[in-house]
Amino acid sequence: MSGSMQNWYNSCMSNNLSPDPDQQMRAAIPLAVTAIRVLLAPLLVYWAWNGRTGPLFALCFFIGAGTDFLDGIVARRLGVATATVRRADSAADIVFYLAGFLSVWLAYPDVVRAHWLGLSLVVGLELIRTTVDLVKFRREASYHMLSAKVWNLTLFLAMGGLLGFGISGWLFKLPIVVGIISNLEGLAASLLLPTWTHDVPTVYHAYKISRER
Repeated sequence: MSGSMQNWYNSCMSNNLSPDPDQQMRAAIPLAVTAIRVLLAPLLVYWAWNGRTGPLFALCFFIGAGTDFLDGIVARRLGVATATVRRADSAADIVFYLAGFLSVWLAYPDVVRAHWLGLSLVVGLELIRTTVDLVKFRREASYHMLSAKVWNLTLFLAMGGLLGFGISGWLFKLPIVVGIISNLEGLAASLLLPTWTHDVPTVYHAYKISRER
């Protein structure tokens, strides 16, 4: 394990986890699944930089995106869906999908330019959300909303289709629309919630939490 990955792993294991060795051992499993995305991210960018997109690229991207769904399931099944484990999941999502977007920019810059307005709106909403979260909660959100899961799925299909098989069109437009909706919902949740809370399925749940506190 590289030095940076070792530091990331040690940080995740030491924060917000009990000293119980059994819990730490169980937490290591979903964290290892999450780490797969972080490890694949630079490989995808390297391949795109060298023009090696194709079915093998799509397979690696699908594996990385699949871990996005698997790690949360594993964490909940093992009873270790703590704030730290879920924040690590969110951080890995950012790294992986940024690598996917950079790969698209490197391999298909014409597609990015054709959708610059929608992409700029998504990025702008992401920056606004992050700013609100950092100002209000002093840390990034980790809601894992249903809309965000749908967004990840559409990103997975769009980037895999484009980088693996050269398919764009409506498949590339779909995650832009879903991303705008997801970010607006996440922003609304951040404005509603009185304190930082992880795993908030919808803005309605955020509203209920705000009424209870």
